[in-house]
Amino acid sequence: MAENARKNDPNQDDGTSWMKEGLKFECTCCGNCCTGGEGAVWFDDEEGRAMAAHAGMEYPEFLVRYTRVVDGHRSLNELDTVHGFDCVFLDREKIPGKAVCGLYEARPTQCRTWPFWPEVIENERAWNRTKKNTPCPGMGNGQLFTVEHIVARLQEQRNSEGKPW
Repeated sequence: MAENARKNDPNQDDGTSWMKEGLKFECTCCGNCCTGGEGAVWFDDEEGRAMAAHAGMEYPEFLVRYTRVVDGHRSLNELDTVHGFDCVFLDREKIPGKAVCGLYEARPTQCRTWPFWPEVIENERAWNRTKKNTPCPGMGNGQLFTVEHIVARLQEQRNSEGKPW
């Protein structure tokens, strides 16, 4: 009963009040979200098959050539570059001055939902810290995403949490 009362209480903060007007984001193709310290780009079997098809190869070959196992789960490989550890599909040569994803249309949930990850939009401080530390020049600029759209991206991220990672 108390839970229903909280849901209907317009004064109850569900954690989104700091972004009630929405958040602006537009990818600038800087590549900073696809590089940095060593990490992992998680994907599930369905996403892996979609990426393999997009790359024009059979799934087993894709796994061997472009992925590795990290803590028992699949991740895309990274390349050690002057920029950091770039995702193996980050292309810094196709468009001069830009960094683009070679699998953009088939990229995994982790990539599709950037920067609307739970830990990034937890509060305004987390958003600003991520914007500064990544750094991401697209955060705070460009298209305005409504809270509803952001919550939908969060739900997509949460739906992937039941997957192997």
